[in-house]
Amino acid sequence: MAERRVPEHVAVIMDGNGRWAKRRLLPRGAGHRAGMNRMIGLAEHVFDCGIKYCTLFALSTENLSRPREELEGLYSLFREYFPANTARLKEKRIRLRVIGDLSLLPEDIRALIAAGEADTADGTRGTLALAIAYGGRQDILHAVNEAVRRGESVTMQDFSALLFTKDMPDPDLLIRTGKEVRISNFLLWQAAYSELYFTDVLFPDFSDKEFDKALEAYGKRERRYGKV
Repeated sequence: MAERRVPEHVAVIMDGNGRWAKRRLLPRGAGHRAGMNRMIGLAEHVFDCGIKYCTLFALSTENLSRPREELEGLYSLFREYFPANTARLKEKRIRLRVIGDLSLLPEDIRALIAAGEADTADGTRGTLALAIAYGGRQDILHAVNEAVRRGESVTMQDFSALLFTKDMPDPDLLIRTGKEVRISNFLLWQAAYSELYFTDVLFPDFSDKEFDKALEAYGKRERRYGKV
């Protein structure tokens, strides 16, 4: 059997937690908890597949306009899950990165993020990036303003180095769960040549097997980057 071609960097828009809960007549918070548990399991499976970078879209800048009660529920989940799972990442030699405008988050959440990144900084097996308070347009605008501040013209490579993902390669494969067929302001610059994979499966049900289907589809595609 031929060896499966594995992307270096996979990005995932984790969509469908709220609808997952609604179908089960559960509060939205139950969907977010189910999504958090699946996110942890998926992250471990991704690196077992030999992938070196994984970026998960956890909370967009647009999501921050949701009702305060829902946001507080998300922050509570973060406080509950983050420390223990940071320790698991450290044990598995996975480096944690968090990308986005962290100034929009509560102070204690920012402190947890800083501690988690510091604790896992020596990880060499792979990089897990969580996009929190992230927006693709905001990312580009942030980089433009930084270039203006420096007063220098920039190449595409220079510009990429000003983005939140500055020390990561562009994603080879971008997956979106939950039926919607759009990338919703996620990694707009970085995903210029990403292979796109959409599935109707809601994120809490996006099993390792479903992820493997995406890898299989990716392996069958020919990436030409505009060349013949």
